[in-house]
Amino acid sequence: MHLTHGRSARPRHTRLRRLLSIAAAIGLAAAVQVASPAHSDEIDPAQQQYRPLIHFTPETNWMNDPNGMVYVDGTYHLFFQHNPSGTRWGNMSWGHATSTDLLTWTEQPLAIPQTFDDSGQAIEDIFSGSIVVDENNTSGFGTPGGPAPLVAVYTSAYTPQHPQYPGIQAQSLAYSLDEGETWTKYAHNPVLNRNSQNFRDPKVFRYDGPSGSYWVMVAVEATEHRVVLSRSDDLRTWTHLSDFGPANSVAGIWECPDLFSLPVDGDPAHRKWVMVVNLNPGGVAGGSAGQYFVGDFDGTTFTSESTVTGDALPTGHVFADFEHGYGDWTVNNEPGNGKNGPFGTDPAHGALDGQSPVSGFIGSGLVNGFNDGDWPVGTMSSPTFTIDDDFVNLLVGGGNHPHVTGTQLSNDPPAGRTLFDFELPDGETLADSGWTVTGDFATEPWRNPSTSGGDYYLGAKRINTWEGGQHGDDNQGELTSPAFTIDGRNISFLIGGGARTDGTLEAQLLVDGEVVRTQTGPQSGQLNWRGWNVAEFAGRSAQIRIVDHATGGWGHLTFDHVVMGDAPAVPRSSETSVNLVVDGEVVRSATGADSETLDWTSWNVREFRGRQAHIEVIDNNRFGWGHILLDQVMFSPEAAGTRLEGYDWLDWGRDYYAGVSYSGAPTSGRIMQAWMNNWNYAEDIPTSTWRSSMALPREVTLVTTPRGPRLAQKPVAQVQDQLDTSRAQTRSGIVLDGAQGGSVDLGDLRATTARVDVVLTPGATGRSGITVFGDDTSGTHIGYDSDTGRVFVDRRTSGVTDFNGSFASIEDAPVALAPDGTVTFELYLDRASVELFTDGGRMTITDQVFPHEGADRITAWADGGSATLSRITVTPLRATMWKPPVTAAPVVTPHVSGTAGANGWYTSDVAAQWSVTGDGTLTTEGCQETTVTADTTGTTLPCRATNEAGTTTGDVVVMRDATPPVLALTGGPADGAAYGPGEVPAIPACVASDATSGLAGACEISGYETKAGSHVLTARAADAAGNTTTVSRAYTVTAASPEPGSGSASGSTTGSTAQVAADRSDPNLATTGGEDVVVRAAALLGLLALLAGSTMTLLRRRRRDA
Repeated sequence: MHLTHGRSARPRHTRLRRLLSIAAAIGLAAAVQVASPAHSDEIDPAQQQYRPLIHFTPETNWMNDPNGMVYVDGTYHLFFQHNPSGTRWGNMSWGHATSTDLLTWTEQPLAIPQTFDDSGQAIEDIFSGSIVVDENNTSGFGTPGGPAPLVAVYTSAYTPQHPQYPGIQAQSLAYSLDEGETWTKYAHNPVLNRNSQNFRDPKVFRYDGPSGSYWVMVAVEATEHRVVLSRSDDLRTWTHLSDFGPANSVAGIWECPDLFSLPVDGDPAHRKWVMVVNLNPGGVAGGSAGQYFVGDFDGTTFTSESTVTGDALPTGHVFADFEHGYGDWTVNNEPGNGKNGPFGTDPAHGALDGQSPVSGFIGSGLVNGFNDGDWPVGTMSSPTFTIDDDFVNLLVGGGNHPHVTGTQLSNDPPAGRTLFDFELPDGETLADSGWTVTGDFATEPWRNPSTSGGDYYLGAKRINTWEGGQHGDDNQGELTSPAFTIDGRNISFLIGGGARTDGTLEAQLLVDGEVVRTQTGPQSGQLNWRGWNVAEFAGRSAQIRIVDHATGGWGHLTFDHVVMGDAPAVPRSSETSVNLVVDGEVVRSATGADSETLDWTSWNVREFRGRQAHIEVIDNNRFGWGHILLDQVMFSPEAAGTRLEGYDWLDWGRDYYAGVSYSGAPTSGRIMQAWMNNWNYAEDIPTSTWRSSMALPREVTLVTTPRGPRLAQKPVAQVQDQLDTSRAQTRSGIVLDGAQGGSVDLGDLRATTARVDVVLTPGATGRSGITVFGDDTSGTHIGYDSDTGRVFVDRRTSGVTDFNGSFASIEDAPVALAPDGTVTFELYLDRASVELFTDGGRMTITDQVFPHEGADRITAWADGGSATLSRITVTPLRATMWKPPVTAAPVVTPHVSGTAGANGWYTSDVAAQWSVTGDGTLTTEGCQETTVTADTTGTTLPCRATNEAGTTTGDVVVMRDATPPVLALTGGPADGAAYGPGEVPAIPACVASDATSGLAGACEISGYETKAGSHVLTARAADAAGNTTTVSRAYTVTAASPEPGSGSASGSTTGSTAQVAADRSDPNLATTGGEDVVVRAAALLGLLALLAGSTMTLLRRRRRDA
């Protein structure tokens, strides 16, 4: 199959391009299983509440694993698992995006679509894989003189309808001869087939070592927990090398492997190999995760040095090991169940009928709630005991359905008046009973109420908008009840079905015709109790309206049993849990991890020492993973560490899965990227036109640790280029007193897309930290627990959390304090996610969060002890995705400081800096803060700023002259001299020069006197910059003896000021024509004054002689 698409140069994507790419996928639109919400083309992605601004998301529809990540000729290519026709998993194809910086992504047309037969039936899904650059054309796909082919190695997940390989997963090829724009599927696929239904996710690399040079593939036999290594010389023919695994966590299926070599501590002479294995479930935080192993690869076999072996029991004494029956435990199985489910009459000895292998229990017996599968529900209760140790340790597995306080095990309605139970006589419709129905629900009104669909309804009938028309999930219309009077504080009801946040699928309460309350479904077929407090509307007329304008998967609601009363409804629990009960209250609880592998849970019960307690085992869930496993209950003086925590993880959060590395990236480390989601709730997250993001790309390196070489991670350097440091804010020295309670305001510190750097000095006890994405009622809490020595991200009250019961959670990781008692972490926030890096990048926690609209506050707090927020710096990150068009070039504003002289000159050191503002991606050239310390007639300090709209120049020309003129006097009275009458020399000649700005004019001489007395003659020269130089001579003139006819006044120059010609030999003393006239006039006046004095003296002498 050969598909041709054009490459877009814009990060925004037009509807036309998307439609062309779908049409080119040979009928892909015909296989739509899950439709996108209506009107998605009219939505600006940047305005969508949870759309990230520095993480990649597809413009529309579903995305999961990153695939085929490769760097080619300056461009990063990110392919990904994609449903081009809906916001849920399905129609698996390869999407494609490109970037030059790993942050600014351009989504390209669909790369490799699923395959259809001639009748339009899907026969092959395109599952995960990798891409290599076949530089030497070993595959033969290239052409003479043409570019090196890109070869994609992917999993063909053949559907049951495939004529040759029904239900098989095998490895296939596609190639591109135009750098990934178009792809051709190899005609002789598959190239590696083990006739397995779970052989997938090939990662291929070129091995060059002692064993030779050839291609190596790592792929998984998912359910066998094995990585299969194969080799090829031409990418078409493969032979088996070896297998790796099972090892470390086998609590879920293995997927998406990777194998690469890294230097240890940057030493190229000391290298180790890293084997990455993602798994689902079974992660350290629950659900999907990625683990890794460090070791050696000799070209044939990978040998791990980090596999954990052995399993020593914690200290303490065993309370229950279930080796010899249930003993004194009380077992309450579901009445009437033919297999005494869920727990049976005796402990199980491993897996039961229809169950995957069970592991992790000790001995031969365990509690296994899978008798008769997940359907039956029941409880077990231990004998009462006195708590006399600090810890209860127990092995727990099975479903991840935690205990929720304030729930019931039954499905009882609250007390009150039943408004609508929909138990109408057969043949009577909702319309007959006073309801108004529109749209598809009015076409065949006999369908309402329905008698099928959903679980946990009461009676036999209910509203089900799937069944209410001919089109299933695509039915659209409204059902509005007759009016009733509000005479209770609460209206309660059972609701199930799909979840929508855009108002297209919800139950509404109308009061006097206005919508005052709404409730959408739980994204589940199980109805549960929800309700509205309506006390403020007492006595007013109201109606209930069921609105269904949604289409596609889960585009329906089920609704039943509306009750008006003063008490609110109590939701039904869906837990599979083990609970510690003290004085009738559940004080500690544990649940499984959606895994048949048991692991240690530890309860700190020190505060309950000496009190009576018992353990309850609850299985109140009939559906997926609706069972609990329990073994080896122990009372101990110390906590048992979980087995999972002894393994090595790519990330300790809930939302970092399918992480693999880029091929050919220009770095000494390795760049990895992962899907930022978790299969526990991936299809339920409350985004609208798209679903899922990629995590930030990370550079991973190997560093020495006490356990041996281990991975350290940091965001790629390009992330730091987006920091808007001009808007960074810092707070420091904030004392946090846990005894006071509440949080500490940090001076209106806010952020939604930012890097947050934190240095925290925790107290000896309690928890302390910061809250991000906060408002008055919610926020994501991030900090340190001094009692456990762990960094945590607590998203239990992070905003919208009720879309899936497993979402609200705390993720934590063990981190020792630094020698100075601090813990340091950096956070990357992006509207709907938190990525935490600490301990030098050796510990990371990645979590999605869905804050309330407008929640952007950052505060600090302590709980149970005191602490100090030593320092917090919040630096905004510039958007790299979904940016509005940039229409204006940057604004460059220079800031020059120094002592200003005349005529634009500075007479001191001159400091120049610039502020650059503008939209888009800003780059600068020059613009470095500079100080000019030497005289200059003109130094240009450059600054150019560029964005998508243009370039602005803000050069600064600095003229500095901090040196005054040089000035000398020739002739005239000498400094310190005394003269008799008539002996005062003529006014001196002034010689001045200036080497930089030039003289501002001729010298000025003042204070020249010939009369008797003390005088100071001063010469002054100024340059063009305003610098001046003065030279002074002090002298005295004695009084004359009284003689007839004598009189110094007649021959003196009193208070004279003269301008004296400058030295014409100095090229710096050039003057204008006007200045020359002045100089000549000054010289002439001086000569005349001298002649006049001489003439008067001669006349006096002649008169005396006569």
